[in-house]
Amino acid sequence: MKSFFGIALLAVFHAPVFAQTLHKTITGVVKDSQNETIPGATVTLLKSTDSTLIAGEQTNGNGKFELKNLGDNSYILRVSSVGCVPYVSAKLTIDDQHPLISLPVIILSPSKTTLKEVVVVAKKPLLEQDIDKTIVNVDAMLGSAGSNTLEVLEKTPGVTVDINGEISLNGKGGVLVLIDGRPTYLSGQDLAAYLKSLPGGSLDKLELMTNPPARYDAAGTSIINIRLKKNRIQGFTGDVSVSYNQGVTARSNDVVNVNYNRRKVNLFGSFGYNKDANYSNDTYNRTFYTENQAINSSVFLDNRYRNNNHGLLTRLGMDYAVSPKTTYGFVINLQSRPRTDKLDYLSRNFNKGYALDSIGRGQTVGDYTWKSAGANFNYLHKFNPTGRELTADLNYINYRSDGSQTLLNRITLPDGALVRRTDFLYSIPSDISIYSAKADYVHPFKNKASLEAGFKSSLVNTDNKADYFTLNGSVQLPDFGKSNHFIYRENINAAYVNSRKQWKRLGAQLGLRLENTLADGHQLGNSEVKATSFTRKYTRFFPSAFVNYKLDSSGNNTLTISVARRINRPNYQLLNPFLFFRDTYSYTSGNPLLKPQFHVQYELKYQYKNQLGLALQYNRFTDVIFQTTQAVGNLFITSPNNVARGYILALATNLSLAPARWWRLNANITLAKLGLMGMAYSEKLNPSIVHSRLNVMNQFTFARKWNGELSGYFATKDLAGQTITNPRYRINAGIQKKVLNDKGTVRFTIEDAFHSWKPTDKTVSLNRADAFHTNVTDSRRIGVAFTYRFGKETFARKRRHSDNAADAEKGRVD
Repeated sequence: MKSFFGIALLAVFHAPVFAQTLHKTITGVVKDSQNETIPGATVTLLKSTDSTLIAGEQTNGNGKFELKNLGDNSYILRVSSVGCVPYVSAKLTIDDQHPLISLPVIILSPSKTTLKEVVVVAKKPLLEQDIDKTIVNVDAMLGSAGSNTLEVLEKTPGVTVDINGEISLNGKGGVLVLIDGRPTYLSGQDLAAYLKSLPGGSLDKLELMTNPPARYDAAGTSIINIRLKKNRIQGFTGDVSVSYNQGVTARSNDVVNVNYNRRKVNLFGSFGYNKDANYSNDTYNRTFYTENQAINSSVFLDNRYRNNNHGLLTRLGMDYAVSPKTTYGFVINLQSRPRTDKLDYLSRNFNKGYALDSIGRGQTVGDYTWKSAGANFNYLHKFNPTGRELTADLNYINYRSDGSQTLLNRITLPDGALVRRTDFLYSIPSDISIYSAKADYVHPFKNKASLEAGFKSSLVNTDNKADYFTLNGSVQLPDFGKSNHFIYRENINAAYVNSRKQWKRLGAQLGLRLENTLADGHQLGNSEVKATSFTRKYTRFFPSAFVNYKLDSSGNNTLTISVARRINRPNYQLLNPFLFFRDTYSYTSGNPLLKPQFHVQYELKYQYKNQLGLALQYNRFTDVIFQTTQAVGNLFITSPNNVARGYILALATNLSLAPARWWRLNANITLAKLGLMGMAYSEKLNPSIVHSRLNVMNQFTFARKWNGELSGYFATKDLAGQTITNPRYRINAGIQKKVLNDKGTVRFTIEDAFHSWKPTDKTVSLNRADAFHTNVTDSRRIGVAFTYRFGKETFARKRRHSDNAADAEKGRVD
């Protein structure tokens, strides 16, 4: 580790000096006739006298290219892309008086000639860097086609997913997850289940934003924007991906993406089906103490959880170009996810002398349905080819779920005599409707400056019920003391302005977002529970700033300073006082008194090309939201609270190298100190920990169209509220081969090869109690996947749907 950081520091201090010896450079960006950047375009530089090839490369994911180390001479630049008319420049002269040529935007026009069966596939790097985000090309991950989206995120550098499905980016939880710029309005386990039902084969790229600009909602500590595949090819095209993997249980992920593009109309659709089964074995050791810290009693819990679910996903959309400048579009998303699960638990209760006092046995059986339907209508008008444009979006999303749980509990003495029997069931119907509208205007200026402005309004209505019944044989008796009916309504109105300016070496981006929130919640009473209500009104400003400086004339070495203020509103179910029983000794509930969490992030980042990135980050949190646990008798009751302030100081390193022509190495290393200061009920809460994570991905290119991948993830102790998780690691591997004239790909993968992913944790700051937990899941799996591309492959580009009219709300449904 020391040697690695030594190399990294050496690169920081010597790369700028080395860059000064690079003399002559030609740079540019390639776009199509609709002003969309073209990745993978071929750029060649020829001598003007005899057309000798001097240099060549392909444009990156942002359509940019850079030809360096050029000698004094006169050149001709040629740019080509499949389905487009090639561009040939006038004569370009490089000498001491003109060492750097920055070309104006190169526009490639569509070709009138249809090429037959031309396949040009540029191999994308795993990671690409932009001023305010890191781009992850999912197809560069070998096992993505055979994985679901949550598993793809688990393998993404800088991203972690805990055993509850909570997603963190660079150690920070509360991440806002977007799909094509639009929010899911889900969080927690519901978000995890949704991402599990989304096949990895439908993903194009991930955009990781640790400090999002003002254009995006201020919600979330950071943003992960998941871009879905959408072909931009003339005619009828598509791909199909089928996969199967086996651990103790079996899973499958199948998806078909189709696209029909003709003249003014672009039709696209995705159809996915996944079948998932899993197990989770959890053991809990809990010890309770007297006021004098003597052992009073202890409980050992052994929980065996099994679930089966399958998901259906349909996504249909159309773009219609009314004119070369104006396009209308719509997207419809439909999804269903039925699930059944079963939890068997065994408890052993010991007295203060460690003698067995009683034995508990129980079973929880659940049967659930979940459906969602969403529609997006969008509008784009491009005033001119320079990028001046207006976009507008309308969104509607509805989530409906229903389910029931039956709980059967028995407490017996060691000799088998029955002490207590408790049987009950409850149903939990839920209905959430979300409406949102937004508009964004972008106005570029001639002096490399631009101005963005926009607004957004959203309305969320949630209706959640929990009906409890005590079972007495076949008779169901209503339990009004536990039942509740919670209705929540929230309206957020926002406006923002964002400006960008680029000088020769200095670039700046400043933004300000204003958000006004009006929310009210009502718990409807019954014969035993009194009705309650609350109202929240607040208006906040959220500034953001980015300053970027090129340390050398070629822009290979850059420094970026950024700062942004963010908000984490509690997700809707956390506000619901609904009581959930996991087992006889573990309850959870919501908290309608939760306040929003605020945080400010400062970041200083150094970047050398796409090869080395070093980021120093400081995050300060107030009113931190996390699950707090208290011991009441021999029960553990968990609910969310605002009980602490917190901080994270982190150094994040991203390394992307090619040690050999056949080997590509990507590594993400994070070293962080985390701390909390507050009270958890009656106990002082001030844990702090030094945490590090290492995520390494090795990609290999072999002969005869074979590729391989070997990746590993290691994490030291981690802190999340009252929970300290012990070190853990996993190793994944895969191999693939292209077949059927490179249109098909066969992949073989193994995940968690040594079955080492067995998290253990400890709960701290408990009142006279200790708690330890171990989790074992079906993480070791072998899999096979097949992907096939079909249809014509002549190139034509259509616009991306980047609307984010419902960014924050969708990420708060649990």
